[in-house]
Amino acid sequence: MSVKRMDNVGIVVQDLDAAIAFFTELGLVLEGRAPIEGDWAEGVTGLQGMRVEIAMMRTPDGHGRLELSRFLAPPVVADHRSAPVNALGYLRVMFAVDDIDDTLARLARHGAELVGDVVRYLDAYRLCYLRGPEGILIGLAEELAPPMTG
Repeated sequence: MSVKRMDNVGIVVQDLDAAIAFFTELGLVLEGRAPIEGDWAEGVTGLQGMRVEIAMMRTPDGHGRLELSRFLAPPVVADHRSAPVNALGYLRVMFAVDDIDDTLARLARHGAELVGDVVRYLDAYRLCYLRGPEGILIGLAEELAPPMTG
């Protein structure tokens, strides 16, 4: 096997502090925050003169990570934050939550807005998409308890 795990998903933001606060409210844990630059960073990204500040956020189970990046140089060249869910390229990150209504209420205090509705998929999930800081699209999934059999 060649893949051991998915290490992280990266999202570029303008306001790193607001993004950290939003994802902390969602339940992720800030692992660290650091400036990144130099030959190795330029080599891996192909961006000459690259300077970026990153924050690594970890899911509570320790298996998933989100890397938030704020580019200082070179300037950001494209903006996909308002793209609809059928746009090509990066779409969204989906998070499993215990209580979708409580999560939406807490994230609303950080500017989150529901994209459509909270919907039910069979008797398995309640699902929704929302836009967080800077219009970042994320999904929430609340697993429903299996029906009791007697």
